[in-house]
Amino acid sequence: MAIVGNGSRTSIPEVLYVASNTEEGNVWSGLYKKTLAERQQILAQEKGLDASDIALLNKDGPLPLAAADTISENVIGTFALPFSIAPNFIVNGKEYVVPMVIEEPSVVAAASHGAKMARASGGFKAQYSGSVMTGQIQLVKVKNISDVSKKLEADKAAILAEADSNAGHIKPYGGGVVGMQTRSVMTSQGLMLLVEFNINVADAMGANAVNTILEKMAPGLEQRTGGEARLRILTNLCLGRIVSASATWKKEELGGEAGVEAILDAWALAMADPFRRATHHKGIMNGMDAVAIATGNDWRAVEAGAHAYGAFKNASITTYKKTPSGDLEGKIILPLAVGTVGGSLKANPCAALGQKILGAKTSGELAMVMASVGLAQNLAALRALSSEGIQKGHMRLHARHIAAKAGASEKEIDEVVKRMEAANAVTEASAASALKEIRGRKE
Repeated sequence: MAIVGNGSRTSIPEVLYVASNTEEGNVWSGLYKKTLAERQQILAQEKGLDASDIALLNKDGPLPLAAADTISENVIGTFALPFSIAPNFIVNGKEYVVPMVIEEPSVVAAASHGAKMARASGGFKAQYSGSVMTGQIQLVKVKNISDVSKKLEADKAAILAEADSNAGHIKPYGGGVVGMQTRSVMTSQGLMLLVEFNINVADAMGANAVNTILEKMAPGLEQRTGGEARLRILTNLCLGRIVSASATWKKEELGGEAGVEAILDAWALAMADPFRRATHHKGIMNGMDAVAIATGNDWRAVEAGAHAYGAFKNASITTYKKTPSGDLEGKIILPLAVGTVGGSLKANPCAALGQKILGAKTSGELAMVMASVGLAQNLAALRALSSEGIQKGHMRLHARHIAAKAGASEKEIDEVVKRMEAANAVTEASAASALKEIRGRKE
């Protein structure tokens, strides 16, 4: 059966597509070769989607469907998330409005509040080590790894020159290959040789740049070592790309001396207990991931680096201490691979807009702002957790959502929320009842 209608993206077919000429009857075979409209029709046939579902998938947003179809594979539509901003950030003396893409309102509120409280002490001071990523070429079946490693070390200058000749795509940005080392690793499959290249990726995230160089270098290294290359890929534990940020919060902003002590107690548990540390780090990444998404960066790589670094150090990536005056000083340190050029920035207009709002010109500047967001997020979370608990703030925001869903206008929401809280019933029925009372009183 053929596609009914004109087959365009906006058509909603009355008779759905049934795939023919499929491999062994697999309706999904070759899906990536089909048009977006054909994919939608196959999905509708298989999963029972109706015309309203297809219309939702065809609804254009800031990321045009045509652009989305070039960014990923098997695209059927786009998926929207709230695009928010967190003001109040001062990093190294510069004011920033931070874009954040996340569905949880308390994250944006917490980051902004944590930054606002830090302003009294001058905001955040941050540092960045540089944009050096490490890529690994795994070599197996190497005889006498010790002798081979020495030979590679002796030939290092020539190997580095060859590797750098393959870095032409990052040369215009000031990048290039800056180092090489070898390591042997005992595995369940036997002893393996790792040849690692350190590559300055400048203002790019760096994954594509590093992996391209590694793949070009692998055949030559097989000849030099007599081994076979397996993996040729970067590591997200990028210890040549460390960022740190610190800030001081006045004790008066934290509930006095008792508030400072409560936060220190909460942080101390994260340092001592890996179960608490996992959630402690998750809270930090709530804010950093939101900025990564808003600026078109790979938030999965950011997550991997942060959590691996915490495991590598067996400690929290944030530290806190009381100053001589009784205030609270906090610091965050982690590897952070983010970029302001390359990736999906040109393809995704939302990412380009996020970069424009933030105004970070280099990967280092972006990393320092993101680290500051992570620290602000962590401080705000620890303050809430060690005092009123996290749910009070969550429920306050949830109540506002329920009020809006019940039809309350912006001017009515606060009053509806107040009445729901007084009745100890944050429900749609309670919101509707409160709204009816408010409007009846006005009439």
